Amino acid sequence: MIVLWRTTTHCNYACGFCAYDRRLGGIRRSVPAEEAARFGTLLADWARQRGQTVLLSWLGGEPLSWRPIWDLSARLAQAGLAISATTNGSSLDRADVRAALIASFRELTVSIDGPPSVHDALRGREGAWARVRSGLHALAAERGAAPLRLRANIVLMRQTLPHFAALCRQLADWGVDEITFNQLGGRDRPAFFPAQRLLPADIADLAACLPGLKQDLKPRGVTLCGDALYVERLAASADNRALAVEDCGQGRPFLFIDEAGIAAPCSFSGAAYGIPIAGLRTVADVDGLAARFAAARTARRLATCDDCPSTQQFAKFAA
Repeated sequence: MIVLWRTTTHCNYACGFCAYDRRLGGIRRSVPAEEAARFGTLLADWARQRGQTVLLSWLGGEPLSWRPIWDLSARLAQAGLAISATTNGSSLDRADVRAALIASFRELTVSIDGPPSVHDALRGREGAWARVRSGLHALAAERGAAPLRLRANIVLMRQTLPHFAALCRQLADWGVDEITFNQLGGRDRPAFFPAQRLLPADIADLAACLPGLKQDLKPRGVTLCGDALYVERLAASADNRALAVEDCGQGRPFLFIDEAGIAAPCSFSGAAYGIPIAGLRTVADVDGLAARFAAARTARRLATCDDCPSTQQFAKFAA
């Protein structure tokens, strides 16, 4: 099982395409450390009793700025969970942060979108690109035999797509093991979306370059993820074609938890299918999640399911 947990909506960057841009108003919140520890321990118990592997992936905002992350990740890793996080890379220049990642994490995804001028402008922080570069270089050199997979994720939009192939080759030089990508979505910042959204011709160019780029990266030990099904998801979005998912597994392969402690099959379905983790106390409660999600979907199917935006349903991580 892969559990994606958005632990905080606080962020130190000002990304114009993200709902957690530090310039935006509104209430920011984070998961209480005690509840994260309780439910994380329950997931470890479930994994042990069911003979399953659980990857617990911290999301944000900027999850590495969430204060409990280091002690809690170490404890849950010792309890048997595989720990992961997605970060903007702003703290990777710190030796103590890198040491903690190497000690307890199995996977780290770093967001980077283009060359220095493009990336720094998109992230609203001068020097952001340089921090990612130096941080990934250092992690790759320092991890030794530790089982820490380094991944980079690229957001593709009109401004970044022309730099995609060159950036992938740079990332291979920096020591990453895997590269993923997703197209800009319009849900978080609809005002940003129209000028930067990918068009059908852009997806056609991407599809044409992917096979050769994958072959170029493979001998260098780098996997570029995303297969033909994933490209079709991107093409459908660019062409305004809906792609429904009739059975997403509803909490079996993936579970999403937000900063308010609401568990759902994905980040788009919490309002309709969400279940508070405060009421999940036993391994049997975790076993029962899929059936509860399915019943909620049967009772009131979410319109989002008729055009599913969840990239994991469309093989984003397929090699």
